[in-house]
Amino acid sequence: MKIGFIGLGIMGKPMAKNLLKAGYSVVVYDIVPEAVKALTDAGAEKGESSADVASKTEVVITMLPNSPHVKEAVLGKNGVLEGAKPGTILVDMSSIAPLASKEISEKAAEKGVIMLDAPVSGGEPKAIDGTLSIMVGGPVDAFKKVEDILKKMGSSVVHVGEIGSGNMTKLANQIIVALNIAAMSEAMVLATKAGVDPEKVYHAIRGGLAGSTVLDAKVPLVLQRNFKPGFRIELHIKDLMNAIETGHEVGVPLPLTSQVMEIMQALKVDGKAGNDHGGIIQFYEKLAQIEVKK
Repeated sequence: MKIGFIGLGIMGKPMAKNLLKAGYSVVVYDIVPEAVKALTDAGAEKGESSADVASKTEVVITMLPNSPHVKEAVLGKNGVLEGAKPGTILVDMSSIAPLASKEISEKAAEKGVIMLDAPVSGGEPKAIDGTLSIMVGGPVDAFKKVEDILKKMGSSVVHVGEIGSGNMTKLANQIIVALNIAAMSEAMVLATKAGVDPEKVYHAIRGGLAGSTVLDAKVPLVLQRNFKPGFRIELHIKDLMNAIETGHEVGVPLPLTSQVMEIMQALKVDGKAGNDHGGIIQFYEKLAQIEVKK
């Protein structure tokens, strides 16, 4: 099976490489030439446009920043739908608004293209080692056809419902991750300001009820003052804005989510939008006039 991959950023590049390592033929496209070259050097075929990629493949994967980018790549000029054949499966692995997934899916269906929304969680490290968590919405028969492909990029691949369900699940995931990072940040700044070694605090609590994947992923990086993006603050802002908008649409208040989103907005104003979301701790550090480090 020949796979198209559109969007070779922080996440897309290692995901596409894992498909190549698994033995798939992959046709790639990105607006950044250097990203395309990194994949062609690894054995991928270069596509000239999203339409060109779709014309050469049976399954097309998109991994793009937000809803407008996916709409442009799929519905726009030289987009996927211009090149795709009836029966093509479009797997959008971007994190976008659930309603946008449904809108794109409806237009794809008019061309005989079947769409799945399959956002991921795990950040760059898990994209690199192929252990992402992938949550999939859309027709079950289409999911079964691409399940093995998805398992080359993720260790957890779960079908959660109809189209849009994948991104709804991702919004729930992003709320939990953001609140976990904020709670971790608040606690570690408190301990540090009180004169307790933050590294010892981390090791003392990680095995108990406060332990979490977030704690293990982010505290060691914070202690090293490493805020290189695995998942940028500006992208997490986008996800939380989608969550809040969706909450308003379905009648669910999200007070804690709104508060953490404003913390991230403050960091964006402070020039830290490109930092990893673990950099949320810098908001608390600035308030307390203390730095959490080894």
